[in-house]
Amino acid sequence: MLRLQRSAISKFQNRIFGGEQRANSVASVAYARKYSTENPIPESADVVIIGGGSAGCNALYQLAKRGVRAVLLEKSKLTAGTTWHTAGLVWRLRPNDVEIRLLAATRNLLMSLEEETGHNSGWINNGGLFISHSPERLDEYRRLATLGKCFGIESHIISPEEAQKVFPALDPSSFTGALYSPGDGVVDPAMMCTALTKAATANGGRVLEDCTVSQIVTGENLLGMKDVRGVVTNKGMIRTNTVVNATGVWGRDLIEPLGVYLPLIPMKHAYVVSETMDSIHQMLPNVRDHDFSLYFRIQGKSICMGGYENNPILLNRVPGDFHFGLYDLDYSVFDTHIQGAVKLCPAFGDAGIKSTICGPESFTPDHKPLMGPDPTVSGLFHSVGYNSAGMMLGAGCAEQLAQWILHDRPDRHMFAYDVRRFSPKQKKALNWATERSHEAYAKNYSIVFPHDEPLAGRNFTVDPFHKQMIQYGAVMEERHGWERPGYFLPDETVVVQPYDWYGYYDYPKNANTHYEEALKGDYNFGFSEHHDLIGEEALTCRHDAALFNLSYFSKLFLTGSQAKEAAEWIFTANLDKPINKTIYTCGLNKQGGVECDVTVSIVESGLGGLHDPIFKGRGYYIVAGGASAYHTKCHILSAIQEKAFRAVVSDHTEELGVLSLQGPKSREILQKITDFDLSNDQLLPPNSTAILTIKINPHYSCTVRALRVSFVGELGYELHIPEECCNDVYNALMKAGYKESLRNAGYRALYSLSSEKGYHLWGFDLRSDDTPVEANLGFVCRKNGEYQGKEIVDRQLENGVSRRLAFFTLRDQVPIWGLEAVYRDGEIVGHLRRGEYGYTLQKPIGQAYVERSDGSAITNQFLQSGRYQIEVMGKLYDADCHLRSPFDPKGQRLLGIYK
Repeated sequence: MLRLQRSAISKFQNRIFGGEQRANSVASVAYARKYSTENPIPESADVVIIGGGSAGCNALYQLAKRGVRAVLLEKSKLTAGTTWHTAGLVWRLRPNDVEIRLLAATRNLLMSLEEETGHNSGWINNGGLFISHSPERLDEYRRLATLGKCFGIESHIISPEEAQKVFPALDPSSFTGALYSPGDGVVDPAMMCTALTKAATANGGRVLEDCTVSQIVTGENLLGMKDVRGVVTNKGMIRTNTVVNATGVWGRDLIEPLGVYLPLIPMKHAYVVSETMDSIHQMLPNVRDHDFSLYFRIQGKSICMGGYENNPILLNRVPGDFHFGLYDLDYSVFDTHIQGAVKLCPAFGDAGIKSTICGPESFTPDHKPLMGPDPTVSGLFHSVGYNSAGMMLGAGCAEQLAQWILHDRPDRHMFAYDVRRFSPKQKKALNWATERSHEAYAKNYSIVFPHDEPLAGRNFTVDPFHKQMIQYGAVMEERHGWERPGYFLPDETVVVQPYDWYGYYDYPKNANTHYEEALKGDYNFGFSEHHDLIGEEALTCRHDAALFNLSYFSKLFLTGSQAKEAAEWIFTANLDKPINKTIYTCGLNKQGGVECDVTVSIVESGLGGLHDPIFKGRGYYIVAGGASAYHTKCHILSAIQEKAFRAVVSDHTEELGVLSLQGPKSREILQKITDFDLSNDQLLPPNSTAILTIKINPHYSCTVRALRVSFVGELGYELHIPEECCNDVYNALMKAGYKESLRNAGYRALYSLSSEKGYHLWGFDLRSDDTPVEANLGFVCRKNGEYQGKEIVDRQLENGVSRRLAFFTLRDQVPIWGLEAVYRDGEIVGHLRRGEYGYTLQKPIGQAYVERSDGSAITNQFLQSGRYQIEVMGKLYDADCHLRSPFDPKGQRLLGIYK
């Protein structure tokens, strides 16, 4: 490894930057030196930001702009970590509407910074090309282009010959098509950070270089939670209640003494700079060849080329003094990119390599940043793990982080970046994080198929039914570290194998590839190879009965002397109900956005079982979706902390299994193994709970908590079962249901059924940036009393909203997955948040928020009028818009009324 001195930094930049930008970049380094080590350290600050890279400088800018007394502390010089050597590519299109908005925020800031500060931000709008080598890749690009239209992003699917006109050095015979996005560009990191910090200091922000933080000082609040009190540096202590961890590859080091862990894995990441090439000039577009897993960044008359290989060099930790440091490039790792680059651009192979840049970067298990408030230390925020995308995401993420710090929540639905998307168990498991981060790195440029699954870090958490699921042919999915059944292959056994690291690092490739072969059935944007099989599971639920394993769902008991006050503040629905009533409700943030949707059962003290605990007073049994389980728990705990309620949350998620028996024959099947009179709706009416005794055999029985609820719109029962009884209850149910055609069903069928009924799925058609009124959930919001976000809900109920969730059915048999543009009378009014196939309706179905361009209130008349079309892969298909799902609109099936 090597470290560059100041003169070497300028020399390095002279070699890779050209013309005016080179001069500006060197000037930026000089400007950065103005943050003298002699500046007195402040005694206190509203916010202390640790780390002077892209994340830190952007955070300082956004906070200072909002009048916050913010101080940025950098242990060396600005950009000295990983920012200084970044490629700085800025793309506009991603397969996610939130990321598109974040990228737009970054781009807009880069284009306006010079006018604001007088300093060139280093932004060059030279456009971008995505290269395709297969029909599936081109389909993915069509999806990107369609989504881009919803946000006014210009892009074009073009032929290889047209791509060569845009970038003459490309060999058109080496690829099959391309996506051209003229608004893409590139940014110089030093120039950007200079402009940001100049603007920030003009607004009262402070920057201190050569200021090393040795400790984050914490105390303990009245409820026993750690909170930030200050930071200790080599120049003294700064008192503060808010710290932003923006330390990049060092993101774990400073916080682990606090008992805080992050799934952050450093790796070597590299690019090379070609000698000057006659066919290259600065305004040629940057190139991403996803299939060859490489990129070109144009730098003057040279090409900077890098990519994501299958065998990156993993690092344990990066030395704390590795400032402006580089490693020697290992060509045995990097050569795969050179081979691909020469195929795509033969002139690159003739030019030769001028310099190599191999530095440390931080990566995460899902290739997304780690952001937001730490759930275990109040006042500690994270902004790390940018996976080499810190330049293009930096400004957009910092804007959201500033909102998070000042208003408790960001404007956007940031769950995919929120550090609370990982459970404490995941964050502490370094081996798990390393496996997953490696695979996420290697697959960074892979096609984003809707139903792909990771191979790394599997079987991390399994429920009590896991072995039985495998025996019955389950093809497992992974969510939140848990294994769950996606669908079932009859007469087959599909076992997820230990991770083989793609055959690298002396690991042999797995001989058993049955699971990988099953996944390949979904590697397209047409109907899955398993489409009919999943349909059989769904229709069995509609006609007979199906058994769903929901064990990874979050299962919490809220108890204590102020449990009632806590529940009423956290949840929107009227919870003043009799014991054993189950209520569907939402938990909101202060902006009225839905942070979770759950069922809450009113319960009394029981006999001491995990499903029937002993406590004083009235308790609340809360069940929430598993994919966001820890996020939901943190939201509840945060509200309790903020209001200082005397209430306790007990998490029984791993100790209780859940089987959901659904369908017309569910009551008949369950009645065979219990003496509880299920036909008596006075004992167990819809939306209620009871303790049932399940007869396993004549000599043995066990008790379970039954909830008469349904996520699929059928007569059904959820059984919440103590872990030690799970296998016996499962076997008893399968035996009891044999003659009634009971079969296992997975989450693919479950989500199809729930969408067909018009139920919501948090994170898709219901998010933290959607209010209940917009989501047609005003009926779960009570009129009386107070709850968090109620002021927003009441205002919207009175004045209306300019966007509303609507249900769509397509007239053609074409698969939809979400992200497709929705047109009304030829005008784009939204995009599908969720796409499924309704096997009972025999139509593709989807949900979208329809928005009026004039900002006026959406009415039923507006939604029901007009001609609707859905754009799928660049083609328009006629669609019908419904206020709610046309499936069982009166809810008769939930009552057990089948005609």
